[in-house]
Amino acid sequence: MHIHNLSKENSILNTFMSEIRDQVIQKDSMRFRRNIERIGEIVGYELSKTLNYKNQIIHTPLDKCNVPVIDDSIVLCSILRAGMPLHNGLLNYFDNAENAFISAYRQHKNNPESFDIIIEYLACPDLNNKTLILADPMLATGQSIIATFNALKTFGTPKNIHVISAIGSQVGVDFVNSKFPKTTHLWIGAIDKTLNKKGYIIPGLGDAGDLSYGEKLQK
Repeated sequence: MHIHNLSKENSILNTFMSEIRDQVIQKDSMRFRRNIERIGEIVGYELSKTLNYKNQIIHTPLDKCNVPVIDDSIVLCSILRAGMPLHNGLLNYFDNAENAFISAYRQHKNNPESFDIIIEYLACPDLNNKTLILADPMLATGQSIIATFNALKTFGTPKNIHVISAIGSQVGVDFVNSKFPKTTHLWIGAIDKTLNKKGYIIPGLGDAGDLSYGEKLQK
């Protein structure tokens, strides 16, 4: 897997990363969603440099010019509900992309430190020979993104795979690295060292879904 840790370079991305982590700023859910969306836009720009392009003749009001444009068929897939702001940021840049959505969430049983990944909804176009971009803002244990990838396999084989996250744990990154094809690209805003006993990233930022859309009742 090709791992692109964008925190290793100084850019405006780090400002948005600092704001989604800040427990005071993140209380403004609209600002939190917009910052996640901005992160999606920046990552989308960086990712776009690796795509395939073709030259296209464009006719302006005065003349014509030759412009390189994207030559990949892109499918954006986000994990509901936390992935929606990140998905929207990517869609702002890849506005011609097809879209897929999947619900993958943790179901805790008697032990709060263990959980299963439950998938209840999936809508996806044909993935054969397309560029698949998987968006999930938090890559904690990596189990959700792996469950998503496995569920998508029935829709075809993409030619390229990109995984997008705002924050991940080293444990999650290592796990995903071991499960995805070696040609996969992981684009991530920061990698934190540890997880707590409940599988949350430390220092992380909390629950991205709750911060975006409000707290939920636990099943």
